[in-house]
Parts: sequence; structure tokens; C-alpha cells
Amino acid sequence: MFGKKLSEYISFAKPILLLILVVGIARLALSLAGVQNSAVKWLSISVTLLIGLVYFSIRVYTTGFGSYKQLLPVLYLQAIVSQAIVIAGIVIAIETHKDNIFSAPEYSGGGDGKTWVHVAAHLVVMIISPLVAWLVGSAIMWVTKKVAPKGGAPAPQNA
Repeated sequence: MFGKKLSEYISFAKPILLLILVVGIARLALSLAGVQNSAVKWLSISVTLLIGLVYFSIRVYTTGFGSYKQLLPVLYLQAIVSQAIVIAGIVIAIETHKDNIFSAPEYSGGGDGKTWVHVAAHLVVMIISPLVAWLVGSAIMWVTKKVAPKGGAPAPQNA
């Protein structure tokens, strides 16, 4: 897609994807282990996604990996990994009839988060959120293109 194989996107995105996995799984595991949600909430997948958005919006261009088109699949990979963890947490809550950090009312819109509708909502988020992130990331990349050299080349010198 967009001139690259899926494996190339995964390889490029691997550090942030691994960070999302670590944060998300730790968040779920701590919640399932009985740690209070007020403590677990500090492990934030949203913050990790924001870090990835800024990082990739700069690095896709500066490393020579690509441009605006290549940013979108990278952001979709982030969304797929993060939402898969969230959805797994919700399904665990549905099956066990016990809330965790992903189904607790204070983190699922105020209602019962142990529903298939909540799962479906996260599937929609998985599709739409990367498009919104891409718009923000494109603005970051546009600024990056104005101030940073492409692919590690030295910046032009003004005489």
C-alpha cells in the first residue's frame, strides 16, 4: 500500500507499537490483578498514541520513509494495536461479568462498559481515529518539511 509492504510499515512502527503493547497490557493486567483504577489510569494508551502521532509525523519524513501517504498506514497500525487491547479488555469484562479499566463506567462513557455495543464503538474508533490523527499528523509533517532535512541530509546553509 502506497508503495510499501505491510512488513515495512510494521518494521518502521515497531518501537511505538511495542510501547503501546506494553502500556496496554500492563494497564489491563494491573486492573485485572485488582489494582485500583485511580492508579492504573496513569498508564495511558491515549498518551502513548499521542507520542506515536508526533513521533511518526516527524520521522516518516525525516528518515526518508515517505510522506503524507505513508503516515496513514502507520497511524492505522497504532489504532489496530491499541483498540485490540481495549476490545480484549471489554470482552474479558463481558465474559467474567467483572469490570476492569476498559469497562468501568468512569472510563466507558458513564454507563455499563461490559456490552457488545461498547466493543462495536471501539471498532468504529479503530476506523475513524487514524483519519483524524492523520489530519493532525499531516500538519505536523508540513511544519517538519519546512524546518528539517529529508532522510538525514544536512540542512541547507544560507550564504
